[in-house]
Amino acid sequence: MDHASLSTLRDRHPAWRLLASPHAPLVASFLHRAYVAPNVRVMSEADLAEALEDELYALREQLGPEAYPKGAQDYLNDWAAPDKGWLRKFYKPGTDEAQFDLTPATEKAVAWLLTLTERPFVGTESRLLTLFALLDQISAGTEADPIKRVADLRKKRDELDAEIARVLAGDVPLLDDTAVKDRFQQFQQLARELLADFREVEHNFRGLDRKVREKIALWEGAKGALLDEIMGERDAIGDSDQGRSFRAFWDFLMSSRRQEELAERLDQVLALPAVVALKPEPRTRRVHHDWLEAGEHTQRTVAQLSQQLRRFLDDRAFLENRRILDLLHGIESKALALRGATPSGIVMHIDAMAADIELPLERPLFTPSVKPRLADMALVAGEDDIDTGRLFDQIVVDKARLRSTVQRALRRQPQITLRELLDAEPLHQGLAELVAYLELAHAGDGDGLEGLRALVDEAVEEPIRWLARNAVGEAVTREARLPRVIFTR
Repeated sequence: MDHASLSTLRDRHPAWRLLASPHAPLVASFLHRAYVAPNVRVMSEADLAEALEDELYALREQLGPEAYPKGAQDYLNDWAAPDKGWLRKFYKPGTDEAQFDLTPATEKAVAWLLTLTERPFVGTESRLLTLFALLDQISAGTEADPIKRVADLRKKRDELDAEIARVLAGDVPLLDDTAVKDRFQQFQQLARELLADFREVEHNFRGLDRKVREKIALWEGAKGALLDEIMGERDAIGDSDQGRSFRAFWDFLMSSRRQEELAERLDQVLALPAVVALKPEPRTRRVHHDWLEAGEHTQRTVAQLSQQLRRFLDDRAFLENRRILDLLHGIESKALALRGATPSGIVMHIDAMAADIELPLERPLFTPSVKPRLADMALVAGEDDIDTGRLFDQIVVDKARLRSTVQRALRRQPQITLRELLDAEPLHQGLAELVAYLELAHAGDGDGLEGLRALVDEAVEEPIRWLARNAVGEAVTREARLPRVIFTR
């Protein structure tokens, strides 16, 4: 917080430049309404420009035609310029339409502006309880002495037993309206901060990818050393505190039991009169779905960056191979030029020469080739009675039946993994039926197929087993290991 550092932040940090901009009310209000409030991660250029044009039209009606004279497209390109850095403009692979995403700095500025509004109620009790709970978790999680650990657990058990006894005796303590409002406001704040953290994690992965590309472009050493360094940095980001925390959060949130428990508690809390009086945001009811969508978008971004890095390395290898071919072609051209006019004197020096030694016993003995003997006989049409039913005894997997099986399972629960589904409905046609399930998951990996969606968690590997018969007809167990596939509504 010294003067020099703050001066540098004022000149270079996009969040500070946004707050100091004369158009800050327009930028912050529009980007909050377009991205932050509905939890939109990426928006196409046409949709964003249309929304901004409507916003500018409404402002000109209120403030006069001189307010904000430029067009929506010019404003968007200006906000995405490097000297601003409030939006990120990019192109998806295979498309020529620009896409816009909010930068973490802009989201921080918008979040800070939200804190400036006057709050009707400021709670402190829940924050203090949260601090005590965090210290308690750190102390309990780092205690290596088994005796102290067991004593702490027994103390908690005694407290729970005493509380259970009081509840059974009719003494049921309830939170008053003030305590409920305090805790719910803190829940909303943490939920919004968690969504903002996803965008910053994604930004950090892009920064790593950009640094690796620069290193590849300027590398002059061996390719093996370059690959070792790149893979080391990829492993470092995955094994860092941020990477491990994000992976633990994703595993926790992907649990169907946790999702159902969170949805049930949200419905229960939002129905309380004290919470209804606060008029919470409508998206609070489905905040866990927003977490899932933001986390899935981050996972897809990391996978896309890995694919782009691989193509970048392939292009570098192609250029190196082309350079080698150019050198060989130059050597051939010079050799052909010397063929007609042999130079006098010594053309090339050979450092050392070695004699080719071939021992007689190392040579293989002669082996005469086998000549086929053709029988002089005429081919006669066969009259054997052959069972042609085997030609029609083919395995046909009914994908409609498999889709019905998945949809029937999703009526009972919001999501189910492929392994849980096959435990309840075992495979009857072996590997072909398993591949058909994976085709259904691939068809549902997008906007959904007849109310069906599928997610793939690459971090968790699950075994799939089924019964089959070998060549002699004996029953054997087959196993396939594949990433966790989750079908959702």
